[in-house]
Amino acid sequence: MSIDTRPVGVLLLQLGTPDSTEVSDVRRYLREFLSDPRVLDIPAPARALLLNAVILPFRPRRSAEQYEKIWTENGSPLTIHTETLTNRLQESLGDGYRAAYGMRYQNPSVESAVAQLIAANCDQIVVLPLFPQYSSAATGSALEEALRVIGGRWNVVNVTTISDFFDDMGFVESVADVARPHLDSFQPDHVLFSYHGLPERQVKKSDPTGEWCLARAGCCDQMVEANRFCYRAQCFATTRSVAAELGLDSGSYSTTFQSRLAGQKWIEPYTDVEVGELYKRGVRRLAVLTPSFTADCLETLEEIGIRLREQWRDTGGEDLLLVPCVNAEPKWVSAVAEMVRGVT
Repeated sequence: MSIDTRPVGVLLLQLGTPDSTEVSDVRRYLREFLSDPRVLDIPAPARALLLNAVILPFRPRRSAEQYEKIWTENGSPLTIHTETLTNRLQESLGDGYRAAYGMRYQNPSVESAVAQLIAANCDQIVVLPLFPQYSSAATGSALEEALRVIGGRWNVVNVTTISDFFDDMGFVESVADVARPHLDSFQPDHVLFSYHGLPERQVKKSDPTGEWCLARAGCCDQMVEANRFCYRAQCFATTRSVAAELGLDSGSYSTTFQSRLAGQKWIEPYTDVEVGELYKRGVRRLAVLTPSFTADCLETLEEIGIRLREQWRDTGGEDLLLVPCVNAEPKWVSAVAEMVRGVT
């Protein structure tokens, strides 16, 4: 194979999932995930104490029960959707590219995915974490691991990274295209955009000035240099773009944050709190989009599709619709292909 005909490697990265719903597998996954200093960004002794004395003795069993509710006969929904996306992306890109995927935590590993691309004689790799909005905890950690693996080889290939795509029109249109028929059929009173949460301290650390993020009113109303890497600001920007694409009226939608841990201040407003306020305002039919996730997973299917729906109905709400993620929909596959072609 000549140098001119070597394919470009495409490394898709997702957060990760346990190998099964067995408590031991869930514990192994949680240990690796929560040992990451970008995820629990506290001093190492405190992180070890929190993990070993508070989280791991109790949470694996509870999480295993939650995974059991969304597990399929083919395994984890996150793995299934990511593998399907990878295969369809390969078909879309053609012979000049080789696509592979890896999980930041557990399997298939980033190392195994990189090995596939090297075995295919790729001398350039595009690394694309499948997180639309940048966060150090997800995107930063995934990129750090990919660069560690690639950089640890004797022959280090050229690497291009894509750190976010919160305002990429291919992504925005893909989210809207998936949502539109569901919303037309469901006819919600309100559309809620629910994003994964982050501790406030991590958002503040993304602001190099220390004077913008969460330091002034309306800090997320526009993208400026100070909040270029602000996860919260990028989430609000995604909401504005998708809402505009869907033609949603002002006041008919809102942005919230889910999946917070107790004992620390997380970015607001909180999804589980806001739904109560929406009910008080007369909302009875609630649709929820989760555009910080590109593939349906525990946080969408179980946290929103099961737990939040139960909370909504217990509150008195008529119904709650979870709009699917973009997963491996054709328009999303094309959007990913265009992002890759745009940097190669």
